[in-house]
Amino acid sequence: MGISVNGVVITDERIQAELAWHQQAANPLAESVHEVVLRTLLLQEADRLDVDGEAEDDRIEALFAREVAVPEPDLDSCVRFYTANLERFAPSPLVEARHILFQVTPEAPLALLRETAGAVLEELRRDPERFGELAAKYSNCSSGAQGGSLGQLTRGQCVPEFEQVLFRLAEGQFAPRPVESRFGLHIVQVTRRIDGTPLPFELVRQRIADHLSGSSWQRALHQYLRLLAGRAAIEGIELDGAATPLVQ
Repeated sequence: MGISVNGVVITDERIQAELAWHQQAANPLAESVHEVVLRTLLLQEADRLDVDGEAEDDRIEALFAREVAVPEPDLDSCVRFYTANLERFAPSPLVEARHILFQVTPEAPLALLRETAGAVLEELRRDPERFGELAAKYSNCSSGAQGGSLGQLTRGQCVPEFEQVLFRLAEGQFAPRPVESRFGLHIVQVTRRIDGTPLPFELVRQRIADHLSGSSWQRALHQYLRLLAGRAAIEGIELDGAATPLVQ
């Protein structure tokens, strides 16, 4: 079955022309088809409402401006967002950390490493003073010779799977279990932590308002596109109006 929108057939030529813009997508063909169908639907609605514009994109933007309206966020909404997300407005924490790396190898499979790392972590909880000794004995990282020290770290210096655990730890705290990363398993402890001070609300108020406004607009736009798709006769594809670069 071919693809059509309210009786208008979507040709292979239109899809092929769109394909060049989506080569980095996970599924370029599917995204191209979706984009052409959605654009066709929006231009048909612009025709129905006599929305003018010099180019297709201009007409779609004018349609959105007319049909998708959201209120500006008020002061109370901005303050609530600021209070609930203080970490967003503070510089990255500075931590000093140390670790013991158990590297996965054919001779040291993951199950064995998990057992060994778990046992070493329990020993360190009983006697943290042994960290340097056990790092020198077990760690497959060159830091083992320096007691496992990783020095001072800020966000962006470690792989994400390690970092998301590291920066949640309080000063002196061990990760509750060995952290699994692309390098292996890590016993990790933060030895020092300096948290950044959040920027004052007035300095970030406009940034918050822009964020809330953009989020509200995206939700309203998604609802609008679902409404259009729901009342249109679309054949050959299921249209999800949110998943498209057209509305980003």
